[in-house]
Amino acid sequence: MTRRPRSAHFKDNIVLYGALAANLGIAVAKFIAAAITGSSSMLTEGVHSLVDSGNQVLLLYGQSRAKRAPDRMHPFGYGRELYFWAFVVAMLIFAVGAGVSIYEGAMHYMDPEPLRDPTINYVVLGVAFLLEGGSWAIAVREFAARPHPAGWWRSLVGSKDPGHFVVLFEDSAALVGLVIAAAGVWASHHLGDPRIDGLASILIGLVLTGVALLLAREAKGLIIGESADPALVRRIRAVLESHPNITSVNHVRTIHTAPDAIFVAVSADFDDQIPMGEGERLIEQIEAQLKEMSPCFSSIYIRPEKRQDAVVAAH
Repeated sequence: MTRRPRSAHFKDNIVLYGALAANLGIAVAKFIAAAITGSSSMLTEGVHSLVDSGNQVLLLYGQSRAKRAPDRMHPFGYGRELYFWAFVVAMLIFAVGAGVSIYEGAMHYMDPEPLRDPTINYVVLGVAFLLEGGSWAIAVREFAARPHPAGWWRSLVGSKDPGHFVVLFEDSAALVGLVIAAAGVWASHHLGDPRIDGLASILIGLVLTGVALLLAREAKGLIIGESADPALVRRIRAVLESHPNITSVNHVRTIHTAPDAIFVAVSADFDDQIPMGEGERLIEQIEAQLKEMSPCFSSIYIRPEKRQDAVVAAH
């Protein structure tokens, strides 16, 4: 198996590398600002950025592990290992990001620190917003470059590539968190009540909880196994039904074994009059047509089966 150039690997993962670089720099700045000003929301935002940095590292690790070649124990490859690491990312956001934010906010609300000059907080939040916005823009640009016939939201939640939708959700949550943190710092000083900063931290934690639950749901579906896009399945069926020697397409079943690899299993009723040799050539012809349709079809199995037998087996 030929190794891809490092430049190609970087280009494929530019969303992850961009988010990692932004979050590392932001995390350091937020922690420094939190130490100087004693802001609870700034501290939780620092934890948030640190968790996001770890998440990008885990996704890059998952990308690397998923590209291992198939072997005897894993004949369809390791592509779905990426989905496992996406689920781990969701759990980290929930347990560390949201947990620490809510805990720190509650502690700050019950035992607030005296207010200090918020200028550095505003500077750090402004810089963080620019960096996070840049990372978010890269993720949106990469996602927008793909076709979305079903609309953005359905395409996003239906995406099979965690490297794209995880970063997009994370960066969106980060931008919302920055706005909440800035509002909390401003309101605390404007109203002279440091407890508001703690409430802002709790609200950030709730935003992270929502994102973590959404990501966990998407990752769970991918781990269990999701079919290919319905439009692609319909195209497969159309190819099969176009052959005069196929009297019935019993079922077309697909499952993603990786973001860019799809296992296809077909049950079709062939004309009883065609000889076995011609049937084999027909199957080879159909497989060639399907592979020409999409490079994602990593394995194609076509099973000749009587329609009534397929119906009985399905029940």
